[in-house]
Amino acid sequence: MSFAARLQAELEQFKQEGVYKRLNYLEAPQAARTKMQGRGEVVILSSNNYLGLCNQPEVVAAGKRALEEFGAGTGSVRFICGTFTIHRELESALARLVGCEAALSYVSCWNANEGLCPTLLGERDVVISDQLNHASIIDSIRLAKTITRCQTAVYRHSDMTDLEEKLKAARDARLRLVFTDGVFSMEGDIARLPDIVTLARKYDAVVAVDDSHATGALGKTGRGSAEHYDMLGEVDIITSTLGKALGGAAGGFTAGPAVLTDYLTQRSRPQLFSNALPPTVAGSALAAVRYLEAHPERVTRLHDNTRYFRERLAALGFKPVPGTTPIVPVILGETAQAIRMSELLLQEGVFVTGFGYPVVPQGQARVRCQLSAGHSRDDLDFALTAFRRVGARLGLI
Repeated sequence: MSFAARLQAELEQFKQEGVYKRLNYLEAPQAARTKMQGRGEVVILSSNNYLGLCNQPEVVAAGKRALEEFGAGTGSVRFICGTFTIHRELESALARLVGCEAALSYVSCWNANEGLCPTLLGERDVVISDQLNHASIIDSIRLAKTITRCQTAVYRHSDMTDLEEKLKAARDARLRLVFTDGVFSMEGDIARLPDIVTLARKYDAVVAVDDSHATGALGKTGRGSAEHYDMLGEVDIITSTLGKALGGAAGGFTAGPAVLTDYLTQRSRPQLFSNALPPTVAGSALAAVRYLEAHPERVTRLHDNTRYFRERLAALGFKPVPGTTPIVPVILGETAQAIRMSELLLQEGVFVTGFGYPVVPQGQARVRCQLSAGHSRDDLDFALTAFRRVGARLGLI
């Protein structure tokens, strides 16, 4: 069988199993309601646009200004001639936002994570990872293990007893790095940061948190999982994204001590061998940070919308995974069922994505709802009505 024929056969198998993913094309900006090609207006309940800033006029205008001032691209990596003043302004604002001394931008948080473990870890070091960490953390660890031959360990999800056992077993390591998501994207639960940091201090370990789903969404003023626990400044390393609550364009960053960002500038391969963050993205992200700082009521609205939707969904008879974050998963079991439900919801004018294996474990397929400060109460009620109709049709409620 030829290469192309083999791939086609596997794609046909995906379709037969009901797990084939079809792309939906939007014809208007990302917002609470938008236009989808072939569908008309739909309520988006599947976006990382937690603060509704993707099409915020101030954020869009800042991207345009940066385009006019700095041009479309950087044309270089940072250490040659790809560092613009807008990068320095953005990184200073990001460090302030997440409570760290310094920050370094990347073209994505995936790159930020990929650039962390292989740069910091060697044969005498160990990285200890939560079982449900994001794929970018897992791949960063795999890359480090292959390149630097560091030691690795995985602890059961949010199991502090198991984490302590792993830390005890790593007593002889030069560096013990505990790496966790701040908010776990498929479950919507929050890492037990106070306990993790306490254990890290006890065993002289460093804590790294990927706060991609927490930056802008958690804490009274949207400063992330550390603020949620009143622990700003107590997390050693924070990686996060500019592509979710902070305007949703692209980009990511690593924040921590100034010596860390300096070291990453010298040695992090994604930083050394990839073009710098485009000025337009840096400009819009900077405006998003400033908007967030000036409008904490956006975060309050997000939290209110989350509470309202969770309560009403449960009242309908659904059993969303318990939690307080704007990620609200409804577990359905089989992948085909999750995809079927998402298709029926879309027919009702509500865009919610179904997730199955290998994104989530076998038997844990779900539709994942994501709330935004941009949703009006009418938007949420419209979506809840669709859930009631589809849930009844599928025999779920």
